[in-house]
Amino acid sequence: MPADPKPYRHRFPKSIIQHAVWLYHRFPLSCRDVEELLLQRGIQVSHETIRDWCDKFGPTITKELKKREPHRGSHWHLDEVCVKIKGVKHWLWRAVDEHGAVLDVLLQEHRDTEAAKTFFTMLLSNYEAPTTIHTDKLGSYRAAIREIPELHGALHREVISTARCNNLIEQSHRPTRNQERSQKGFKGIENTQKFLDLHARTSNLHQFTRTTVTAKTRRSNQRTAFQTWNEVALLAA
Repeated sequence: MPADPKPYRHRFPKSIIQHAVWLYHRFPLSCRDVEELLLQRGIQVSHETIRDWCDKFGPTITKELKKREPHRGSHWHLDEVCVKIKGVKHWLWRAVDEHGAVLDVLLQEHRDTEAAKTFFTMLLSNYEAPTTIHTDKLGSYRAAIREIPELHGALHREVISTARCNNLIEQSHRPTRNQERSQKGFKGIENTQKFLDLHARTSNLHQFTRTTVTAKTRRSNQRTAFQTWNEVALLAA
């Protein structure tokens, strides 16, 4: 990595901090895994420090990455999965567009109409009203759509999740599950939400870096993703 041009108020330079945060959110690694990877490069830093870096700089990186995302599609795919935090059941609500890009994620304690309305309201605060909404057959979606005027013009399509008819959203849940296993479960609501927010933006950033395109195109996409991350992360630190 290139040396930082200016002194930094932390003991480690920006380049190391942003690389540690990127490793943690890009791959299904624990903080101890990242600690070991850095030690192999001669960088001695504790996993607690890495966790602190993620907590401190993660929200700003999330915000900056979201600003740079392109215009999203008008077909929304929504789903919710059960996530346990300290043994307590919570629901992770997720929405993606027709291209598989994550629109937003929200961790909530319930799976009822109010929870669905809260998630739709959050989406509408950041995106234009969709033309089509794909959900499973959870009745909370139908009730929430009826109660939100901005969604009355959208075509609501219900699919059978067990039939894999909503594969875009089903596939989008996989990285979260992998990370949950690597961390041996999530530990707190606030930190989990912050992690999931940046995890979603990182996934969007690298969406086209592992697709069935030519090696030349794939590497070009990867370089663009790396450059964007470096620019954003250095601004956040």
